[in-house]
Amino acid sequence: MLKSSIDKNFYFSLSVMLFPLLFVLLLWMTYYLNLHYFPELYQYGILPKTVKGLRGIPLHIFIHGNFKHLLNNSIPIFFLVMALKYFYRQQFFKVLFLGILFTGLGTWLLGRNSYHIGASGLVYCLVSFIFFKGILTKYYRLVALSLTIVLLYGGIIWYMFPNAETLKGNVSWEGHFAGFVTGLIMAIFIKTPQFDKPIFYDWEHPDFDPTDKPFFKQFDENGNFINPPKPEIVEEISQLDN
Repeated sequence: MLKSSIDKNFYFSLSVMLFPLLFVLLLWMTYYLNLHYFPELYQYGILPKTVKGLRGIPLHIFIHGNFKHLLNNSIPIFFLVMALKYFYRQQFFKVLFLGILFTGLGTWLLGRNSYHIGASGLVYCLVSFIFFKGILTKYYRLVALSLTIVLLYGGIIWYMFPNAETLKGNVSWEGHFAGFVTGLIMAIFIKTPQFDKPIFYDWEHPDFDPTDKPFFKQFDENGNFINPPKPEIVEEISQLDN
């Protein structure tokens, strides 16, 4: 069966596995250094509304408080980054860079006066982007991916608002909320032209002007066919020469 022009955007390459693997490996290396050599590394996290805390915007995702925190973020990060690389290859670096930047900035603006560390904000950002972008494209593969995301991560929505569980467990709901909103905004504004419906006819173009086409002149503004006027019958009178 022949692939459509859109389906050709989906293909496996080494980078689909390599990028998420290197990303997670960096998280684990940072945790090892924090555990054995730099116990004060948490101070490079986001400290909201302080100049010092700005450095944590790009760095906070690599710092984790304990092994459970690291493990809980490593597994979803691996699969979400892999999905992003496979399904949104052309937008991969833009989404990852802007996701980290604006999730961190949102946490810096909204967060409580405490150090915010960990990659969970990025998890929320990627979940949000992949879900909403799939729905907006209306392409069946991406919609199926969106539904899969809901099944796997739908329950995390409860951890992006202040409640007894998030406040008691020192969970950065602000980072989760900032990541979710960032993913939604990116899904709306980052274009994915590779998933646009192929155009086969002139009238499918958005800038198509039917007014100069003879065929469309046969219809009124309501789409009703206009009967052309009947041709005039010219009576020829022959003259006889006497």
